Amino acid sequence: MRKLKIILLLLLILGLVGAYVGWYKFFRDEGIPEWITKDPDMRFKYGSIGAEHDVGLPYWIWYVIPRVFGDKFPGPGGYTSLGIQWEEGQEIPIGFTKRVIGFARIGNTCSSCHVASWRAKPSDKPTFVIAGPNHTLNLEAFFRLLVDVAKDPRFNSDVLMGEIRLVADLNWLDKLVYRYLLIPITKKRLLEREAQFAWIYRKDFPEWGRGRDDAMNLTKYFMIEEPMDNSTGPTDMPSIWNLQKYKPEKGHFMNLAGDSHDARSVIMDSALGLVGARPKSKTEFLGHIDWFEDYLGKYPPPKYPFLIDQLKATAGKAVFDQACASCHASERTGTRIPIAEVGTDRGRLDTWSKEAAIKANKVVREFGLERKGLVEEPLIGYVASFLDGIWLRAPYLHHGAVPTLRDLLEPVEKRPKSFFRGYTVYNPIKVGFVTTKEEADTIGLTDEREREQLREDVERIGTKFDVTQRASSNQGHTFGTDLPDKDK
Repeated sequence: MRKLKIILLLLLILGLVGAYVGWYKFFRDEGIPEWITKDPDMRFKYGSIGAEHDVGLPYWIWYVIPRVFGDKFPGPGGYTSLGIQWEEGQEIPIGFTKRVIGFARIGNTCSSCHVASWRAKPSDKPTFVIAGPNHTLNLEAFFRLLVDVAKDPRFNSDVLMGEIRLVADLNWLDKLVYRYLLIPITKKRLLEREAQFAWIYRKDFPEWGRGRDDAMNLTKYFMIEEPMDNSTGPTDMPSIWNLQKYKPEKGHFMNLAGDSHDARSVIMDSALGLVGARPKSKTEFLGHIDWFEDYLGKYPPPKYPFLIDQLKATAGKAVFDQACASCHASERTGTRIPIAEVGTDRGRLDTWSKEAAIKANKVVREFGLERKGLVEEPLIGYVASFLDGIWLRAPYLHHGAVPTLRDLLEPVEKRPKSFFRGYTVYNPIKVGFVTTKEEADTIGLTDEREREQLREDVERIGTKFDVTQRASSNQGHTFGTDLPDKDK
């Protein structure tokens, strides 16, 4: 009997030790470091919103993917070759989060798509602008990368552990966890995304390219699990500064097509897309939403950084008041303009529907979350945008089919038919980013080495936009196109 008690005691001790080890290695949550939580800007760029729980990648797998699968990237530089922005001195890129939940995991946050960058000349370091549109990010290529590496036969425990051993000194238990659990499970989870992302492999759909995503199709296929249809509507990443300017009581709607009622709804739905499932902690999740709503509501738009000719600016104000203000500085601003009036490409409208909005709102309610939500009615057109920080929101129109403000004031037949998106050198003459190598000679660069660097980089780094592709037309918004050149 005594022997049996000893055995039972030992089994109990072993069970408790095993339970503790299991909790420690897979479930303990170390939270978010203070250097992030104490600084609002750092929190926006690197703060976790809980995405690591369900869709996070084990840190060391994420770390070695560029080392093992360099041929899957569009060029040298690993993740940065996809337009993912990386601040000097930081361990991970902007928009990525590192959080220990049992083991270190990598997730994403809103700043993946909502930090802009610009340079005055090729040799400059980028200036990062919080809450601006990340016009360098090739999100579609990033999604494909995750599927493509998982399909590659090199994605196995022997190859990945061989690379991890070169950069990390894991203890024996962590080596076993990675080899027999994390690598096989990660491969399985990534392969499951192939069917969900089938539409981004369609050859008859336009490439999103840098700075764009197909937001409503992502919502359809992931949040409400609709069957894939024949719609495509990639649009520009939006700026999200100064969100308090949107006043629902004045008839303002949010999102490019006015498909959401208010800022809180947009923030919550976007965060749910990143989390990828019902939030593990409703209280923690809503705390993040409250913080984002306050932070982004007050965050100011960036000031134009180049020299302004005040005489021309004064004259331009009069032209703006006559040709533009009726939509962009009036009671119509922030409201939906019928597609028949604005005349721009309707591809984005056709990716969404009243029925989809009803289903998406139902999913969020089932999560136990309350917000005004998505508009449960047919979409009629696009929102007349506020113009705060407009200089950094190039290319223009809802889907970025016109590279600069100067091009937007040209008749449709004179607008560029193709150009390269995603280069960060700015053209203050035409007000937009450099999109062609010919601009090396027109934006005021005095050093021939700078001009030559621009010519080499703009097409190498950028992704080509072709207005003849589906959902890519540069038609419409012809307001101001008949102005004399001096007024433009």
